[in-house]
Amino acid sequence: MGIEIERKFLVTDDSWRGNAGPGIPMQQGYLVAAKLASVRVRVEGKQARLNIKSMTLGVRRQEFEYVIPLHDARTLLKTLCEKPLIEKVRYPVRYAGKTWEIDVFEGENTGLIVAELELKHESEPFEKPPWLGGEVSHDPRYYNTCLVRHPYRDWS
Repeated sequence: MGIEIERKFLVTDDSWRGNAGPGIPMQQGYLVAAKLASVRVRVEGKQARLNIKSMTLGVRRQEFEYVIPLHDARTLLKTLCEKPLIEKVRYPVRYAGKTWEIDVFEGENTGLIVAELELKHESEPFEKPPWLGGEVSHDPRYYNTCLVRHPYRDWS
């Protein structure tokens, strides 16, 4: 069984960009976002994956991911995924020996920038970068499945 342990934070400014690697454009959609799990299709540059993740609130969730043909993924995004699709550019940023993933959202979620850090265990220590804001790991509004139904642009 795959387990993902991930902390998610808001980003307060653009100072992270000085250490960022090249951005990877992503488009993802949800075939299912149910009580127990979500099933996501994602195109990352020229690769595509199918992802199944438990809907557990918090930093620890079950996760299974499989490479799928790019053409199949694009067809699924176009025909079977709930709209709007999630559009973002992901930037890797090294800080204090860890690689953060900064997601700069576009489309319906323009204006939202989130930093994610995958950990080996829930209590693993890490140094917080100066551009890091409040933690939103336990706030379901920031889950991509929720951003489809309630895009950031509609928040008051």
